[in-house]
Amino acid sequence: MTTPDVTVVVAVYNTMPYLTECLESLVGQSIGHERLQVVAVDDGSTDDSGKELDRFAQRYPDVFTVVHQSNSGGPAAPSNRALDLATGRFVYFIGSDDHLGEEALERMVACADANDSDVVVGKMVGTNGRYVHQKLYTGNRDVTLDDSELPFTLANTKLFRRELVEEHGLRFPEDMPVGSDQPFTIEACVRARKISVVSDYTCYYAVKRGDASNITYRANHLARLRCVQRIMEHTAALIPAGPRRDAVFKRHFDWELTKLLQKDFPTLDPDTRRQLCEGVGALVDAYFTDGLRDGTGVKRRVRFGLARSGAAEELTRAIAEETEHGAPPFLLEGDRAFAGYPGFRDAAVGLDDRYYEVLGETVAGRLSTGTRLESANWEQSGEELSLAVKLRVGITGDTSSAVVALAQGAMPQSADKPGARKLPGDTPRPERVGTLTADAAEDGGTLLTARFPLAPIRAKRGVRLYVDVAGSTYEIPVRTEGRPMPLARRWGSTDPHRVAANTNTKGRLVITTAPLREPKPSVRARLRRTLSRSKRK
Repeated sequence: MTTPDVTVVVAVYNTMPYLTECLESLVGQSIGHERLQVVAVDDGSTDDSGKELDRFAQRYPDVFTVVHQSNSGGPAAPSNRALDLATGRFVYFIGSDDHLGEEALERMVACADANDSDVVVGKMVGTNGRYVHQKLYTGNRDVTLDDSELPFTLANTKLFRRELVEEHGLRFPEDMPVGSDQPFTIEACVRARKISVVSDYTCYYAVKRGDASNITYRANHLARLRCVQRIMEHTAALIPAGPRRDAVFKRHFDWELTKLLQKDFPTLDPDTRRQLCEGVGALVDAYFTDGLRDGTGVKRRVRFGLARSGAAEELTRAIAEETEHGAPPFLLEGDRAFAGYPGFRDAAVGLDDRYYEVLGETVAGRLSTGTRLESANWEQSGEELSLAVKLRVGITGDTSSAVVALAQGAMPQSADKPGARKLPGDTPRPERVGTLTADAAEDGGTLLTARFPLAPIRAKRGVRLYVDVAGSTYEIPVRTEGRPMPLARRWGSTDPHRVAANTNTKGRLVITTAPLREPKPSVRARLRRTLSRSKRK
């Protein structure tokens, strides 16, 4: 019997009807049945998954090996059982609710053979709302754990050289309900001579079930914490402290640990919150290096810092208040800016200012969320007309850099999502015209009252706030938030103009000025208009 090129491992538990499409995608692979082995282990399914596996084994006896066992509680044990039965030169793992592109295995095996790769990552996409990180798939190339987006793609849904797997005794930890594929994948990538990416073909379709019953979505907070602890301890034993380890752990701080400190955290019982705080804090203390800290956004950084300090009450309050009211105001102190979360400069918490500081990150969206219109009115004195606007803005401290001005032209498309933008370094900011006063707002932040004259011209301009935060200038369109607009007004007697305040389609305040009397067209313009009409006839 010839050795198959690839053994596909399928751990199965109650995945009908998705399982059928998964198995169909395997038998339909362009690599051919003679080069393929499928080892499927039914982990005590209570639906018709076991029967469906047997049906395919009867139809394709030379391809399928099916094993039935009692439920083990996760995919690790059935995956290990399948590995013991694998005979292919390579092994590939697929979720039993997912499916492959027709040429997936053929392309990945060809890539491994051509490049002498021990691990091949085929392009994955999500379906039915399943999120799959895409930054790795920028071209067919070789990658490593520390110079690519590979740490953000650590599922075992990859092609592994079986010789590598057996040489290092790689297996899945069976006492981890979630994330058991990460220790296997990380160690394989550390041991591999070469890791390649196939980006020019969609190899894998990851499916989110309609009832969101994938195991990743079912585990509770403490179980997920224990699994992350195991993954990080295993990784630390494989990779010495330094930039390479940080590159892997950035994923765990940005994803797994961040997800434990989201808006549902305050709804957990006090003991669970305390245990999460202690567990996350221990990982922060052990692995959150200065480089990782300074490269993490202030929102996450504060939460990790509060966990490290054991400040469970402040952590709960920080998350609850941000969920209800949005991000806290930024305290501006010269070229530095700090987010005013609970625990800031609180001696009882004892957390360094660095955790609360804006450190090179873009905070356009947070500034936009904290900026809202309180009122807008016309103020007229004789022939002069001014616009007076009052804004509530999410900054405190040194607000001297703030300018409220009228800006011509649309914001760039890149600014639409956060509703604001950081100005490029060579973009001039407007000078302050008129007057601007600042007062503390009762609910935090600052009330800015700006008054500036309107010019008698034809123009359509947006009201925007400009402010310097941590050495960068931000441009923030002012949203009307449903506030009543002043009535359109006429001003000027020798050269009368009309002014109107409106809300555009994006909810932003726009001021339109135009002359009431249009100048008479010249003789030449009238002649051109007459000739144009005659040509159309």
